[in-house]
Amino acid sequence: MQRLAALSLTGLVLLLANCNLLLAQQPKPTVDQPGRSLVLQIRLENEAITPITARFIERAIQQAEQVRAACLVIVLDTPGGLVDSTRTIVKSMLRSQVPIVVYVAPSDARAASAGVFITMAAHVAAMAPGTNIGAAHPVQIGGLPGSPSPQDDKGKAAPGKSVMEDKILNDTVAWARALAQLRGRNVEWVTRAVRESVSAPASEAVQERAVDLQAEDLHDLLNKIHGREVSLPDGGVRLNTVNADIRMLEMWWGERLLALLANPNLAILLLIFGFYGIMFELYSPGWGVAGTLGIICLVLGFLAMAILPINYVGLVLILVALALFVAEVFVTSFGALTLGGVVCLVLGGVMLVDSPIGFVGISLKVLIPVALGTAVITFFLVGSIVKVHRGRVQTGSEGMVGKEAVAQETFVLEGERYTGMVRVHGELWKAVSAAPITDGQVLEIQESKGLTLRVRVPDQGSTNVTEKPMEIHGTH
Repeated sequence: MQRLAALSLTGLVLLLANCNLLLAQQPKPTVDQPGRSLVLQIRLENEAITPITARFIERAIQQAEQVRAACLVIVLDTPGGLVDSTRTIVKSMLRSQVPIVVYVAPSDARAASAGVFITMAAHVAAMAPGTNIGAAHPVQIGGLPGSPSPQDDKGKAAPGKSVMEDKILNDTVAWARALAQLRGRNVEWVTRAVRESVSAPASEAVQERAVDLQAEDLHDLLNKIHGREVSLPDGGVRLNTVNADIRMLEMWWGERLLALLANPNLAILLLIFGFYGIMFELYSPGWGVAGTLGIICLVLGFLAMAILPINYVGLVLILVALALFVAEVFVTSFGALTLGGVVCLVLGGVMLVDSPIGFVGISLKVLIPVALGTAVITFFLVGSIVKVHRGRVQTGSEGMVGKEAVAQETFVLEGERYTGMVRVHGELWKAVSAAPITDGQVLEIQESKGLTLRVRVPDQGSTNVTEKPMEIHGTH
């Protein structure tokens, strides 16, 4: 078991150490044939903005620059994301030597929260019919999902709101205004999107000059932006996108794996399942599938924690919850420790991901069933397992301790002990006793060693309490 645990810890260290290596490895770009212009396209379909998303967009921009693409189109559909990852993406877009077009699509897609800043940073911002953009107000740090932020009627910080939250709001508003001014978009609308969480459909966003245009599909978009002049760090450039070759750029398997692990809901499930596996393995003999799978889940869970921005207060609360669940098995608290574990697990899960912008966190629809399920398993199943292990053995030679035996002969003194034969469950056994035994006496079995029993007369318990452990020199 120790060797397996050591190998698992070694694997965890190697995975964490090679996390950046997985991201760094990427397919080599292919140079397009001369003639028609080339447009690279990436799609973020209902995907939260995480460090993996930021690295993917950075790689796409670098590849577009290497193949000298006419532009890079980011087809965007996001509920929001992490502030640090969003800033990384925006910085890459502002430094890009290739025009970047953000297209909120398909219908029913949205550029919410972090998606607003990515859209504002684009050289060209477009939306498909039936889409919406907005709701970029920073999430209250430490607040429960869905809890309103204290504001007055103008969307400003209300009295009682913490200074830190006020600073975050003002910083986010200034960032959004700066991007809108840089790209010539409606500064006032962006300000309201951040302060008041306003959201607008595609047609209204075009009228408000929050985005540049509305397009039915990608080909309609390329036709409409053809000839538009955009400003790059090295000067202006005119887009040439009519009849362009469109090439899709997708995540490779390493990015997909890390993107999957970057889901906070999956991260908490991996940690809990790992806890299940280790806990059940410790309460069963040997080492089997449950413990191995538990270690694998813990390794992947810790890898997910290395990717996500973790609030260590939330992580400590989760560890305290697991400790309370384990303590419930050994301490008679009538469910108080289990209830405390459920509360700590829910609060820790809510606080686990430190994301002051967007909503990337653990869903209560996942967290509450996991907490209640863990409580039920701990309170009933694991408690029953421990009680069974603590109980007296009922089978085998050890299960004979405390049972009755009947002497089949008068015991003979051999050295310091009396020896003879007894009958137990219809079987004859050799037995030893510290006191004389006569034929037919009912005896109590005190110890079983090999094929020899140590017995005593029930009413002579005091004479055998301090006797030496049985030494067997032979078996019958």
